[in-house]
Amino acid sequence: MIEKKYQTMAEYVESGIEAIKRTGIKVLEMRDRYVKTLMPLEGNVNHVGIMYAGSLFTIGEGMGGAIAAVSFDCLRFFPIVKEVTIRFRRPAVTDVTLELEMSEEEADRIQQEAEEKDKADFALELEIKDTSGEVMCIVQGVWQIRKIPEGMESPFPSP
Repeated sequence: MIEKKYQTMAEYVESGIEAIKRTGIKVLEMRDRYVKTLMPLEGNVNHVGIMYAGSLFTIGEGMGGAIAAVSFDCLRFFPIVKEVTIRFRRPAVTDVTLELEMSEEEADRIQQEAEEKDKADFALELEIKDTSGEVMCIVQGVWQIRKIPEGMESPFPSP
């Protein structure tokens, strides 16, 4: 379920960045500090009939922005990615899902640091799973939220 206040944000996650839009990613659930997305196999198949590695990377990398959108004040902060690695464990031959939740305490700590220093890093470890729940890939990375400079509009839609 997508909470009503995040409906516009969910649409942005799916189609706000053209490269991500082309993958057909869907937001299945979105609420405060929680996001679950789906990447369809269709349209993301490589030359040997499994999910394309770049599509798997895309769902992993994009999740840092999606969780930022529901965890921090997106009218005052924007996310960027600093570093991402992906470990492919098994070939994905079905749709895949990725879900992530951030605790209220962690979100508050990160935003407070960004208030004080104009930016704050946050690390994530994510599991991309097939339709049976088996882990296909592990994504590790560091994202950052930054204060939106005066005169710059938020890249996110208003909630």
